[in-house]
Amino acid sequence: MEFRDVVKRRRMVRHFSTEPVSHDALVRIVDAGSRGPSAGNSQGHDFVIVTEAGTRARIAALCGEQGYVRQGFDPFLSEAPVHIVPCIREATYHERYQESDKVNDDGTEIEWPVPFWVMDGGAAVMLVLLAAVDEGLATAFVGTWELDGLRSELGIPADVTPLGVIALGHAAREKRSV
Repeated sequence: MEFRDVVKRRRMVRHFSTEPVSHDALVRIVDAGSRGPSAGNSQGHDFVIVTEAGTRARIAALCGEQGYVRQGFDPFLSEAPVHIVPCIREATYHERYQESDKVNDDGTEIEWPVPFWVMDGGAAVMLVLLAAVDEGLATAFVGTWELDGLRSELGIPADVTPLGVIALGHAAREKRSV
């Protein structure tokens, strides 16, 4: 598929079929996500992959899926066969930018004009979304205010921030949101 076609086809899907995602496709998608920019080659982002139904249901609850269902939409988070949870660790960037090749002339860390760890995480998310389209799959990105609950559910350390949840699977006919 041509890149411009991948970009044109990318959208958030709110209903997934029960068809599983192949392991090979999942590996290619996550690999694509790991190839995004990383300030100073810090590599401060990572992915947690969730395929177990009970865990996906608990994540869906943390993301407020019932609110969507009450509005008449499908329970798309809990029905997606895969969740990809992109995470960032700010401290990794600070650690990298305190190394000798990255410090200012006076030995201090640079002043960060923007939080590059968030920028890099966002780029990784977009690469996952695009790679999924290239594999013929569908995605939806959902955020949550329940970051501590998500950390607890997935065993994510306190100094790592989950950016949200990417639901991944095969699209099913859906009721379009406005």
